[in-house]
Amino acid sequence: MTWIHPLSPEVEESVEVLGAKAHGLVVLRRLGLPVPPGFVISTEVCRAFLRAGRLPSGFGAQLAEAVAGLEAVTHRRLGGAERPLVVSVRSGASVSMPGMMSTVLDLGLTTGATTALADETGDLRFALDSRLRFLTSFASEVLGVGPATLAGVDRAPARQSTSTSTSSTTSRLTEAIHDVERLIAERGGDTVSEDATRQLESAVTAVFSSWNTPRAKAYRELHGIPHDLGTATTVQLMVFGNRDQHSGTGVAFSRDPSTGEHVPFGEVLFGRQGDDVVLGTSLTGPLSELADREPVVWARLLSALTRLEEHYRDACYVEFTFEAGELWVLQVRPGRFVGRAAVRVAVDLADAGAIGRDEALLRVSPHHLAQPGTPRFAATEPGAVFTRGLGASPGVAVGRVATTADSAVRLAARGPVVLVRPETSPLDMHGLAAASGVVTARGGPASHAAVVARSLGKPAVVGAAGLTVDTVGGTVRAGGRTLPEGTLVALDGTSGEVVVGEPRVTTSSADPQLHRLLAWADDITADEPTGRTEPERLEAAQAVLRRTGRAAAG
Repeated sequence: MTWIHPLSPEVEESVEVLGAKAHGLVVLRRLGLPVPPGFVISTEVCRAFLRAGRLPSGFGAQLAEAVAGLEAVTHRRLGGAERPLVVSVRSGASVSMPGMMSTVLDLGLTTGATTALADETGDLRFALDSRLRFLTSFASEVLGVGPATLAGVDRAPARQSTSTSTSSTTSRLTEAIHDVERLIAERGGDTVSEDATRQLESAVTAVFSSWNTPRAKAYRELHGIPHDLGTATTVQLMVFGNRDQHSGTGVAFSRDPSTGEHVPFGEVLFGRQGDDVVLGTSLTGPLSELADREPVVWARLLSALTRLEEHYRDACYVEFTFEAGELWVLQVRPGRFVGRAAVRVAVDLADAGAIGRDEALLRVSPHHLAQPGTPRFAATEPGAVFTRGLGASPGVAVGRVATTADSAVRLAARGPVVLVRPETSPLDMHGLAAASGVVTARGGPASHAAVVARSLGKPAVVGAAGLTVDTVGGTVRAGGRTLPEGTLVALDGTSGEVVVGEPRVTTSSADPQLHRLLAWADDITADEPTGRTEPERLEAAQAVLRRTGRAAAG
């Protein structure tokens, strides 16, 4: 059996075999868009591993062959003393589960390979930063060193400008590397292998094992995803957003995910790697900053978004990295907008002729229309705002403050809660599921908190820079005020405001796109809308389309 497939335009395996991430990468290759070379280990391997507790017979030989092929294409060698091959190892099930499973970046940076990378680039700071990122990632995802333990490592030198590389910076990076190695040893005597092939094998099994972590199970149960699908694992040449001042990383939507407006939307982080954006631990800038700082990258990104919308006939989300001014697309995902954003995209695409009206009706879920309008705060008094951040998922949530995921679950048994965190991670999944809304001190529109909140249809405010969360004391502080857990607060996921108490709420004015969509629905059912709710009108039209076979034709 063939367990491993190249990321090439000729690959024809289904998304169920390749996983959504790798399947999207194959599409990108077919469209001629820039994708780092690599290969994908199929979901079948994961299922075999989970059944037997070990990788299937013959897999090791296929993995060695795939690595050799990648080495030949890149003219590099995994763990090599010259021109080392460095790779990313990412999960990817057939159904997207953002942030729920393991990822290991910068794999292959053994001690010797790190020295070789420094020699090749002439940049010791960059090589050490990448080594520190690898060790931290490997310790967390493969060896099980907890985030609280790793939080004690000084990562400040890694966040300094890529345009400077002083002896002080490199010394502090070296010290941080030694700290991580010490923490790994103290945890139980494990070490990170200096054999890059063994690193890769360990990372692959860690990704497969992460399919059954509590957070992944909770996410699947919340979204009705079968537990027996398993995940694929994608291995690609690492591209470095932390390479120099002309490098960076970001995420982009072809349309605004909150409103559906046809304008590029997202965030960018210069001199960093992709996990810095998703984790929400670093201050990002708006996507438009690319236009000024890297106009060539910006132009190519806009072109990629246009081609992807034409291909998928839907709004798209991409993750990207640019290294030394060269753009690389690392992931694409179509659609998945919710609420009124989903309505606007469907109607606008029908108006443009990209899809028909029947398909537009089928693309919108009736539960997206359950709220008669997008709730927002009515005018708030100047002193009423407790803190302000970025609106990341529209709507209003009112509830008691919870500063940890566990307390959110506990307090939710007695009524609605708002989860308030420095940032969220996959470990907070049960708290996000229990909460009515989420507020984070750090992160942007593509941070873990924002992405999960939108997928759950819950209001979110992220990047509230003046907010401090004391999880030990169970308090939140902003603007000179301190609130204990249990305090009633409200958040507006459009304006980004958070207030104490329960404010007056208003709904947005009439939505012309919604009225047009519902008029199309009434044309299908040939009924008068009197007495039926908006979701009922849409649901009736969808039932007719499915009953008459027009759903399949659309």
